[in-house]
Amino acid sequence: MHFVNAKGILSGNGGHNGMNIYRGCTHGCIYCDSRSNCYRFTHAFEDIEVKQNAPELLEAALKSKRKTCMIGTGSMSDPYMHCEEELGLTRKCLEVISKYGFGVAIQTKSDRILRDIDLLNEINKKAKCVVQITLTTYDDDLCKILEPNVCNTKRRIEVLEKMREQGIPTVVWLSPILPFINDTEDNINKILDECFRVGVKGIICFGMGLTLRDGDREYFYAALDKHFPGLKDKYIQRYGNAYEIPSPNYNKLMSLFMKRCKENSVMCTPDECFAYMNELPDKQMNLFDMLGE
Repeated sequence: MHFVNAKGILSGNGGHNGMNIYRGCTHGCIYCDSRSNCYRFTHAFEDIEVKQNAPELLEAALKSKRKTCMIGTGSMSDPYMHCEEELGLTRKCLEVISKYGFGVAIQTKSDRILRDIDLLNEINKKAKCVVQITLTTYDDDLCKILEPNVCNTKRRIEVLEKMREQGIPTVVWLSPILPFINDTEDNINKILDECFRVGVKGIICFGMGLTLRDGDREYFYAALDKHFPGLKDKYIQRYGNAYEIPSPNYNKLMSLFMKRCKENSVMCTPDECFAYMNELPDKQMNLFDMLGE
């Protein structure tokens, strides 16, 4: 890893406030879109760029905001990679978020998030905290191939359970679903069974498939050659150099997903999930309302 002093920490695209404390990743997921050339990495993807002044930048940014809001993190780079154990920058940023009464929507694949469950609980009581966990396959042996350097699916489900015990709402990313690998009814049903059991608020699924761009595609195909001999040729013949790679089972799996989520009253469209995660309730106003009753 290497260290930089960033000029800013919050991005305000579309009115949302997102931050990435790190750039790059050590999880080694074979399908990772963040490897794509369009993101213009000037260093090796596993050579993590650390924004060492992130907590100070965040404090300055939150001090200047006239109104509290939700802060998102983890969309481009997991905030609980291996280096977080040593550096603790994610925890320091959570401390700042809690200090100023902001909410947080945090996305990860790692059980390292449990280290900070005290702060997440504190934020949720003051404002709002939503923990997002990615689940791709119920099969832990397959998980070890797809996401080799991070905890397995069973452990991530345990994280979801522990968040529920604390009253912290959760959202699952059911993504990506890889054609000819994990795009089966059995896999989707088993993941959904666990999501409903642990009481997730919503499940984000952009469709049954994945996306491939230059940089990402080459890494993914090398992994296919290593772990699924012959499958790369099947992808090339069927999809060519397409960006969107839908599963042959797309319609059947999406119908299954939508039907089961609606039956269990779980949010199942990206729009409603993102609206929920971006909404910060006015807890202070609610308290005043209760006192006035």
